[in-house]
Amino acid sequence: MNTHIRYTLILICFILGKLNVNAQIHENQQFLKKIGIIDSLYSHTLKEFREIYIELPENYDPKNNKKYPVAYILDGEKLLPTVSVVQSFYSGGYTPEMVLIGISNSKNRTRDLTPTKIDTKYGMPFTEKNGEADKFYKFIEDELVPFVEKKYSVTNYRTLIGHSYGGLFTIYTLINHPQLFANYLAIDPSLDWDNQKLLNHAKDIFPNNSLKGKSLYMTLNGQLHMMNSKVTIDNVMQDTTDFTLFSRSNIEFSNLVNQNNKNELAYEWKFYPGDIHGTISFPSIMDGLISLFKWYQMEDTDKINSFDTPKEELFKIIKNRENRLKYHFGYSEPPYPEELLNMSGYMNMDMGQPEKAKMYFELAIKYYPESANTYDSMSEFYERMNDFDNALTFTIKAYEKKPNDYYKQRILTLKKKQQEQTTTK
Repeated sequence: MNTHIRYTLILICFILGKLNVNAQIHENQQFLKKIGIIDSLYSHTLKEFREIYIELPENYDPKNNKKYPVAYILDGEKLLPTVSVVQSFYSGGYTPEMVLIGISNSKNRTRDLTPTKIDTKYGMPFTEKNGEADKFYKFIEDELVPFVEKKYSVTNYRTLIGHSYGGLFTIYTLINHPQLFANYLAIDPSLDWDNQKLLNHAKDIFPNNSLKGKSLYMTLNGQLHMMNSKVTIDNVMQDTTDFTLFSRSNIEFSNLVNQNNKNELAYEWKFYPGDIHGTISFPSIMDGLISLFKWYQMEDTDKINSFDTPKEELFKIIKNRENRLKYHFGYSEPPYPEELLNMSGYMNMDMGQPEKAKMYFELAIKYYPESANTYDSMSEFYERMNDFDNALTFTIKAYEKKPNDYYKQRILTLKKKQQEQTTTK
């Protein structure tokens, strides 16, 4: 295998392997992994303590300046493990690394997640406390989000995930309070609640409100009628019984969104014919996160992998991704991991393309200015170019960022080479 092909394969493997590196289990770790740590806060709005479950990215370090987008997951005790597993495979390439906040809804679930009060449901008395979504939203906005942002290294780019009543609350939040979250993942939402009251409210809201910059992914399970298998996705809207009100409400809301696309909501709906209400969460979370972060996924990897791509074109690809991330996040974010920029620099250096190598090392310093390793890599570049003056300058910078014996020894070595070079001139 020639060197060009070998490096291309290494780079491809890095890009793809980065996606599921967190899923690998090191030999010195236990086989079973505990998902999330428990935290809690007292809510003055709800007048009770609320548990939350926190899952942090693998390289999370509160001592550095890196902050992460955050996903808030309703029914966190059940759904956080699923979101965590999906993130372990897809984050870094398909989705950004995120801090995951699972909100416990094991108590007072119906009370908190439903937007209007009812006392009958499908003609039967309904005595469970309900209809306090406004108060639960106030808890999230005024208490939980500030609590999380004060205690954890997160940005204000937020995603809300909910299933069933949680999906109903997700749609309720999008319609009534769209400013708090950028992304909404509504899994099989119970839009039949209170004779479709939220759906009817949406008919008044959607035509007039701008939802630019917001994204919704919504799903529907395949059990459209629990007692009649002849009801399919093609004819369910012709059925008028209560048995299909759940699915018809979902489809009707989807049609409403599509009819009002001038509000600029980024929207995708998916039907899962092989799943029922209890199983749809897993595929919905996987597909939903990939869909919501479609813009995050790397483009032009074939050109990045090719050593024939001109430096100017590579630079344009990198800058375009930088601008795209800034547009969606609302803040600057490095377009690629430090390791990828660094590796690309060394590969191009080994392939005899020093201008490309220098570009990658310069970009690594620009995007990761606090990393001693980026300055050390640039130092090695200049050392290979026999430019010991610049090599020494960048090693000194690396030492200033991270004083250790390795950089101290390199400073001495480079000073010696610098003197030898001066003597031979």
